[in-house]
Amino acid sequence: MDAKLYVSRLGGKAAVPPSKSAAHRAVLCAGLAYGTSRIDNIQYSDDIRVTLGAVRQLGAKIVEEEHAVVITGRGSDGFVTVTRPVYCKESGSTLRLLIPVFSLTAQKVHFTGAERLFARPQEVYRLLFNRQGLRFEQGPDGITIFGRLRPGGFTLPGDVSSQFISGLLFAAPLMESESTIEVRPPYESHSYVDLTVDAMQRFGVKVTARTHRDGAVVYRVAAPQRYTACDFAVEGDYSQAAFLAVLGTIIGGISVTGLNASSRQGDKVILDILKRCGAKYSVRGDTIQFSRSLLRATEIDLSDCPDLGPILIAMGCFCSGTTIIRNAGRLRIKESDRIESMQTELAKMGARVEVEGDTLTVSGVPLHAPNAPLESHNDHRVAMSLSVAAYAAGVPALLRGAESVNKSWPDFFEVLRGLGAKITLE
Repeated sequence: MDAKLYVSRLGGKAAVPPSKSAAHRAVLCAGLAYGTSRIDNIQYSDDIRVTLGAVRQLGAKIVEEEHAVVITGRGSDGFVTVTRPVYCKESGSTLRLLIPVFSLTAQKVHFTGAERLFARPQEVYRLLFNRQGLRFEQGPDGITIFGRLRPGGFTLPGDVSSQFISGLLFAAPLMESESTIEVRPPYESHSYVDLTVDAMQRFGVKVTARTHRDGAVVYRVAAPQRYTACDFAVEGDYSQAAFLAVLGTIIGGISVTGLNASSRQGDKVILDILKRCGAKYSVRGDTIQFSRSLLRATEIDLSDCPDLGPILIAMGCFCSGTTIIRNAGRLRIKESDRIESMQTELAKMGARVEVEGDTLTVSGVPLHAPNAPLESHNDHRVAMSLSVAAYAAGVPALLRGAESVNKSWPDFFEVLRGLGAKITLE
């Protein structure tokens, strides 16, 4: 699908979608719980739909409402026979959070997906399964596991995706005895594991965490425990709010609603980053109003907020001076190589993005209308970041592969229209 973006005057108020990270975790906990849970403020993005489908394959019954989902879990005693492959589409979260859980069925399970999903690294699980003498086979078309993970002491490096740590945490209380999960420093994306622990505790599972002097964090999970059904409201997503926040600080007059001021989401750091760049905004309850601001360059560390990478690269073009973005290496193994994607596409608008190792430097320069159609690279965050860049620069653009936003924010272009953007989708 192509999106034609026209020069428009934007302003007004927009609600952010619910946190995809929190929704994944709530759906999984509800599917593992005994009883019926209601999850409010949910959006049926592609990623959430495949997690719901996987939970169904564990035996949960699911009733979808417009903005809520009711999930009746059978508990870990009620795992059913897995009769077909578990389809994860492009959701790395679905795949990594669920591999350890499906291992507990003690069945042969095949995971399938689409696009670049199985080009993304899974070495952490392969080594873990191999150490326990279990089957873990990965190819371009999927992953096959066979064998039940056993409890014990697990040690993981902290500079891998937090989804591996969260996946083990979800499975640990359903094992036969206590497990510990030690995460070695440097511990990146710690905040995502905090969301996992919060969700587990909301559903009745006890997890303790202790930080050692050397920076290692050890999670202790008693077992067996039971997940218990509860009602859960998904809070607004700061990683998605970042697109409107950056747009609002550049053009002014945009308010974002639906955000929890006390959220533990790591991507809440977008507000601190914007403030360092000179952004002007005010917070009232769950609403943040952004005023037009003259932004200045700063240094940014992506270790704990890699999902913000694409929009921060775009933002750097509008900052006076040179923005330095460090620890960006993980952007290469997302839905696209986000470093290459953003560098290639923004160059069509006159941007100067230079790369050396895992560090990016973005020069603040005026952007012009792209000299060729912009490509999403089948990456939702690239598509949204490029759209923000075009509207912030006040230039028309043609964006190809615009349907990629369905992965996380299906209503993205409708939200922009609600702010006054003229868009045609073909």
